[in-house]
Amino acid sequence: MDFGLKGKVALVTGGARDVGREIVLGLANEGAAVAINYRGSEAAAAALVAEIEGQGGQAKAYGADVTDYAAVCAMTEQMIADFGRLDVLVNNAGYVTPQRFVKTTPADWHAQIDVGLYGVIHCCHAAVPHLAASGDGRIISLAGDSARVGEKGLSITAAARGGVLSLTKSLAKELGGDGITVNAVALGLVETGHSDKDWLETNMAKIVRNYPSGRIGQPEDVAPTVVFLASSGASWVTGQIISISGGYSMVG
Repeated sequence: MDFGLKGKVALVTGGARDVGREIVLGLANEGAAVAINYRGSEAAAAALVAEIEGQGGQAKAYGADVTDYAAVCAMTEQMIADFGRLDVLVNNAGYVTPQRFVKTTPADWHAQIDVGLYGVIHCCHAAVPHLAASGDGRIISLAGDSARVGEKGLSITAAARGGVLSLTKSLAKELGGDGITVNAVALGLVETGHSDKDWLETNMAKIVRNYPSGRIGQPEDVAPTVVFLASSGASWVTGQIISISGGYSMVG
């Protein structure tokens, strides 16, 4: 299937590692030029750019903290100067600190909400004029299914993610006339380089009982759906929350 991404330009936040890296590679493999945003993973971002260029693709890395609106605007303008356009925004950057609610502090709340919700708002606000100019823009935001079904120890993160899901639906209605589709991907537990390996090993049997697929996710499980939502084949899909969760959540 031709996903219609040749000649398109995509920005992936938190794109240097794990799920973001797989999304970047998926988009690049379909012919899109990719702007890879990172905050602390400069070396990984540079290596990913080199890998894509070595395969004949186009990519550039941009360091910016998505919690800083001015930095996001500057990154977006530099990316437009470099590539000339923006067609796809993938909001992948996230920050999670599992903790019982009564043990959290205002500093914990701000850290998670600033990345998980405000980071998405900042990137969408900076990107929308350029996505509208594209005439066929895409916004795809990644969240966790805790936003829809709840999760012990993730109350603050779930609240931020819930805001992203509401933003997705509202922007889909508001931006449809500009040719922009807006969707979200809600994830179950995905094993990444940030995962607590010892905790996973100790608790895996109990965890997978909640997953009809019989396993937790891997970063490569996520990218194909994101690539589809970015593609011309998804031009009539908007305002949707699509679970990639191995059956963890079944929300009608």
